[in-house]
Amino acid sequence: MRIRVPRPRSLAGQLFAMQAVLIAVLVAGYALFTYVSDRSQAEDAAGRQAMAVARSIADSPSVGEAIRTSDPTAALQPYALRVMRDTDVDFVTIMNPRGIRWTHPDPNQIGGRFLGHIEPALRGQSFTETYTGTLGPSVRAVTPVHDGSRIVGLVSAGIRVEAISERVRGQLTALIGAAGGALVLGAVGTYVVNARLRRHTHGMNAAELSRMHDYHQAALHAVREGLLMLDGQYRVALINDGGQELLGVTGGVVGRSVAELGLPGPLTGALLSSEPRVDEVHLTADRVLVVNTSPVSGGERRGTVVTLRDVTELQSLMGELDSERGFTQALRSQAHEAANRLHTVVSLIELGRAEEAVDFATAELELAQALTDQVVAAVSEPVLAALLLGKTAQANERGVELVVSEDSRLDDGLLPPSLPARDLVTILGNLIDNAVDAAQGSVRARVTVTAYTEGGELVLRVADTGEGVDPAHAELVFQRGFTTKQAGPGGRGLGLALVRQAVHRHGGTLSVAGAVGGGAEFEVRLPLAEGVAAAGGAGGTAAGGRA
Repeated sequence: MRIRVPRPRSLAGQLFAMQAVLIAVLVAGYALFTYVSDRSQAEDAAGRQAMAVARSIADSPSVGEAIRTSDPTAALQPYALRVMRDTDVDFVTIMNPRGIRWTHPDPNQIGGRFLGHIEPALRGQSFTETYTGTLGPSVRAVTPVHDGSRIVGLVSAGIRVEAISERVRGQLTALIGAAGGALVLGAVGTYVVNARLRRHTHGMNAAELSRMHDYHQAALHAVREGLLMLDGQYRVALINDGGQELLGVTGGVVGRSVAELGLPGPLTGALLSSEPRVDEVHLTADRVLVVNTSPVSGGERRGTVVTLRDVTELQSLMGELDSERGFTQALRSQAHEAANRLHTVVSLIELGRAEEAVDFATAELELAQALTDQVVAAVSEPVLAALLLGKTAQANERGVELVVSEDSRLDDGLLPPSLPARDLVTILGNLIDNAVDAAQGSVRARVTVTAYTEGGELVLRVADTGEGVDPAHAELVFQRGFTTKQAGPGGRGLGLALVRQAVHRHGGTLSVAGAVGGGAEFEVRLPLAEGVAAAGGAGGTAAGGRA
C-alpha cells in the first residue's frame, strides 16, 4: 500500500514548504559541520586548559614541599580540590612516579593506580591524550614534577568529554532556536506576500492562473475577430492572429507604439483616444473595420482593449442592397408614372379623343425607349447599364438630370473576371450618389457619366454641377467622414472612402478636379487584362479622342 504525502496546493503553502525544507537542510548541514568543528575545537581548547592547569600545579613550590613530606595526600588533596574549583577542570590527580594517586576527586580512589599513560611524562615530556578513566572519557594532560634533575611526581588535569559535548549541544540548541525564529519569520513573510499576491490576482492561486493562461492563449488563437490590447503608453501589449490579419501588420508588433504600425490616420487616432469608441467604422487599405475600444482602469489608466470586426463583405453587400433598393424605388416611381400616363390615355379615349391618346402614349414610349437606347448604346455592359438606368430614375426624382456622355463606349464582355461587377457597382454607384447630392439644388442640376476603355484601362468619370471641391481638400475628400456638401472633415460620408478602397484594391487611381462649367469631376482609372485591353482598344481610342 502506497502512502501519499499531501502536497500544499496554495502558493503560500508551497512557498512555506520550500522555505521549511531549505531551512531544515541548511540547519542540519550547519549543525553537523558545527558539531564536528566545535567538538574538535572544544577538545583542543580543553587539552590546552588542562595542560596549563597541570603545569601550574607542577611548578608550584608548595606541591614540591608536600611531595617531600611523609604524607603528601594530607596537603595535596585540599589543594587539588581548590584548584579544580577555581580552574573549572573535572579532576586534578597528583601521583608518584609509579602512578600511585596522592589526590583524586573521589577520595576512595586515592592510593590506586592512575588509569592512563605516564611513560612520556617519566621521560620528562608533557603531553595530552583522550582516555577513559574512573570518571569516564576525558581529555587530560600529564606533566612531570621536577626536584632539580629528578622527577619526583606527576600531575594530571582533565576535563570530561561529556562536559565538552554539553557545551557543543548548548551551541546547537542556540542554532536550532535561531533556525526556528527564521522559519517563523519566513512563515509570516510568506503569509504577507501571499495575501498581497492574492489581492493582485483576485484570489486565484497558481494553478488557476496557469489554467486561465492556457484558456487565454487558446481563445486568442480561436477567435477570428481582431483583439488588440494596449498598455498605458499605447504600446501593443497583446494582439491575436485575427488582429494582425485585419490590421495588415506582420512580425513582432508587441511592444511597438500604435503610431508606428503605419495604420490610416483616423484609425490610429481612434486607437490613441482615451475615450471609449463604440461601433466606429474605419477603413484600412483593403478592409472596412468596426472598431470598439474600452479603457482598462484600476485606480489609474492601465491600457485599452480594442476589438476589430471585418465588415468588408457586409459593407459591399449593403452597397448592393442600397442599389437594389434604389432600383426598386425607381421601378415604383416608374410604375406610378406609368399608371398616371395610363389613366391619362384611358381618360382621353373615354372623352372620344383617340388620336390624342395614341399620340400621347407613343410620345411617352419613344421618350422612355430613347433613354434606354441611349444608355445601352453607350454602355452595353449589363450591370453598369442597369445601374445607370436605375440611378437616372433616382436622380430625376430628386430633380437632377443624369446623362451618359456621348464619349462613353463600353461593350459587353470587355470587363475581365478580375474586376467583379460588385466592385464596379461600389465605385460608380457611390460616385453618382455623391454627384447627385452635390448637384441637387443647383441652378442647373446635372450629373454627367462617362465610361470607356483607353490604353489598357477602364476610365470612369462622373461630373456634377455643384459647388465643386476646394483643391486644399483634394485628399481629405476621400477620407471617412467627409462629404461634398461639407467644406472640411468631420462629416459622416463613407461612400468616397469605399470608392478609394475598391480602386486601391484593383491597383487603379482615383482623382478629383474641377469640372468644365463648374462643379467637381471624379475620375477612376482601373487596369484591364492584356487581351481585354486589345479587344476594346479601338473603341477606347475613339472614345479617348472624343473626350
